Amino acid sequence: MGAHGSAQQYTAATTEAMHSTAMHSSTTTTDAETVRDREIAEEQRHLDTVYHRLEEKLAEAEYILEDAAKRVQVGTPGALAERDAQVYRAGAHLHRLNSEFEDFLFGRIDLQQADAPEEHGIPSQTPLDPADPAVAETLHIGRLGVLDAEYGPLVIDWRAPAAAPFYRSTPLEPGRVVRRRVIRSKGRKVLGVEDDLLRPDLTPTLDGRELAIVGDGALMASLGRARSHSMRDIVSSIQKEQDEVIRAAAAGATLVTGGPGTGKTAVALHRAAFLLYQDRRRYAGGILVVSPTALLVSYTEGVLPSLGEEGQVAIRAVGSLVDGIEAGRYDTPEAAHVKGSGRMVPLLRRAARAALELGAPTDLKVFAKGEVLRLDAGRLKAVRGNVIGSGGTPLNLLRPRARRLLLDALWSEAVRHLPKPTDHYGREQRQEEKEAFDEYVADDAAFLDFLDAWWPALTPRRVLATLKQSRHANRIARRAVTPDEARLLAASWRHLSDRGEGALSAHDVALIDELQLLLGEPARPKVREVDAVDMLTGLDEVTTYADRISRQRERVPVERTEYAHIIVDEAQDLTPMQWRMIGRRARTATWTIVGDPAQSSWPYPQEAQAALDEVLAGKPRRRHTLTVNYRNPAEIAEVAAKVLALAAPGTASPSAVRSTGIEPRFAAVSSTDPAKFAEAARAELVRLLDEVDGTVAVVVPMDRRAEAAEWTAGLGDRAVALGSLEAKGLEYDATVVADPTGIAGESEAGLRVLYVALTRATQRLTVLSGPDDLPDADGVPAMLLG
Repeated sequence: MGAHGSAQQYTAATTEAMHSTAMHSSTTTTDAETVRDREIAEEQRHLDTVYHRLEEKLAEAEYILEDAAKRVQVGTPGALAERDAQVYRAGAHLHRLNSEFEDFLFGRIDLQQADAPEEHGIPSQTPLDPADPAVAETLHIGRLGVLDAEYGPLVIDWRAPAAAPFYRSTPLEPGRVVRRRVIRSKGRKVLGVEDDLLRPDLTPTLDGRELAIVGDGALMASLGRARSHSMRDIVSSIQKEQDEVIRAAAAGATLVTGGPGTGKTAVALHRAAFLLYQDRRRYAGGILVVSPTALLVSYTEGVLPSLGEEGQVAIRAVGSLVDGIEAGRYDTPEAAHVKGSGRMVPLLRRAARAALELGAPTDLKVFAKGEVLRLDAGRLKAVRGNVIGSGGTPLNLLRPRARRLLLDALWSEAVRHLPKPTDHYGREQRQEEKEAFDEYVADDAAFLDFLDAWWPALTPRRVLATLKQSRHANRIARRAVTPDEARLLAASWRHLSDRGEGALSAHDVALIDELQLLLGEPARPKVREVDAVDMLTGLDEVTTYADRISRQRERVPVERTEYAHIIVDEAQDLTPMQWRMIGRRARTATWTIVGDPAQSSWPYPQEAQAALDEVLAGKPRRRHTLTVNYRNPAEIAEVAAKVLALAAPGTASPSAVRSTGIEPRFAAVSSTDPAKFAEAARAELVRLLDEVDGTVAVVVPMDRRAEAAEWTAGLGDRAVALGSLEAKGLEYDATVVADPTGIAGESEAGLRVLYVALTRATQRLTVLSGPDDLPDADGVPAMLLG
């Protein structure tokens, strides 16, 4: 059965389970409320027990910290190290226990009797008697594991193998799970429960009493909640195919594809938490999550702390992977396509060398050995060629070699009229003279000034700035890009100063990273700190231990550049140059890569795939496909599917699991007056803000972002304006897609970008057409007609 068929079967089974849940619910409102209250009270008693145990564990951790603090003098270095380790472990444990979690305890599964005992701590998932309605075991699932005083499980960590049935069991394959319950709480108070009956063929019992079934299903309840501007974790609603990705083996590369709303981003973040739980020592080297935009980073950054994981995972936008740079500019699609191509590698190599030569002096004169020694342009060119040679040494690291070969060339000039020594004594004397000559000339101000100008310390920004002149860029770019492309590059960097200062795009950041590799870090002269006392006394010791420790604390920490695991979100948008940049941070890392080719804004997938293959060379790969759309109701998914058929013919849409009965709204503005379009857009935003409790977004072509920001002015923080490329990975209760034809026509990948825009809404969608959209009488643009 294909993935699409499996998704349809899963959706049908979910619907059947929801129906069964409703059938098992009490028939009257009063009885239902009584049952719900009773079940909430039962879960409240268990939660009270859990928090009582947590308070005991907090007291234990605090006692350990106090005891360790008292043992300031413990004797041997080994004892000191043991004390420090104890303090560290206790402190970390105390921090986790003190963390405030919404829904600390969020799940429960009621299980039939197993056919076999636990093996390696993993319970059997096969029931002893599938027809037995009795619940033999109940497990509670939470964000952290909690044991009682007898080491029995009060709460099982959601990442533990024993918790897997909470996520893996389905109406099609229930295993031992009879009932799955999601518990909604805030702080120490249980607010509600939602049950899924996974064995509707049974009338299950617990302690001789019929098992109560409350609510209409946990998944549907979760999907119906209003959205905010921060992603919630899905720890209580992870579905089977998502859990298989989260718990997949880490070795090599795990490749995950899935359409809009299948939970790719959430799954990737939960996988980071799972890997740390599974092997914390291995991933102490850090996990890097790469997101396409800073907006998506801001949207997702609260997920991992909510899962009890902080400090070991870095979430970075692709435009902020280089320390000290934050991309704040967007390229035109044409310029982005050139900058992202692997053709930039030879171009940057030539640009770095050209920047070295640009403005370099063509004549060197120094006075030594009683005469003026001179190297002309031809001689200097030969020396430069010898310095660079055929190796790949970064240019900044070649400066010492340049200095040495210049001195050698000057010495050759100084002794050109002298006969070569013929005996050992003569050769030794000549060598001593050479050393004295080098020492003299190397300190000469004229030589030092020349060296600084002829072999300057280059920065990546300075190299980019040399390409902002079209004529210069065209000469350097010859055979790598066309003259028109060279002009595009020059235009995109024209705002930079001569030193390269100015805003950069995410594509520029990848080029900066490549140039850092080509240039290397310039050698920094060692400067001895001297104070007044030192000058007067001549003492060499100029700082105290306290001074040095103080300075160490003031240093800015260096950004990590090597990681143990790399997670790439929205991987379909990465360019070959961006893959190279990420690959340099993953020389020994394992990978999780999630994406959807149908949502790609990069128009050359074969070139990007070749770059990815080079990064993953030799690594085993496992592939997973997510097939169920949990975000969009079927009515919105149907509209998006029409664009998908144009954007990526033959690609199956993920199956929506719910229907709201609310059809997308189509509106059209026939006037070419921008004010009329703005008025209509704002009216749609106001209407949607009244209809939904959560967030509303208007998505427009990238060049209309400033306009759209004015449409949302004064509407409150629930309303946001986004460019089409900024909407990636985000979701809102309602969305206005304004000027769909403009989005579709803004690049070669425009239809795929429009597909993304149409799939952001969880409840309501409005498509607002302009005069170029040629809508029908109902306002439906031609591309969205059935």
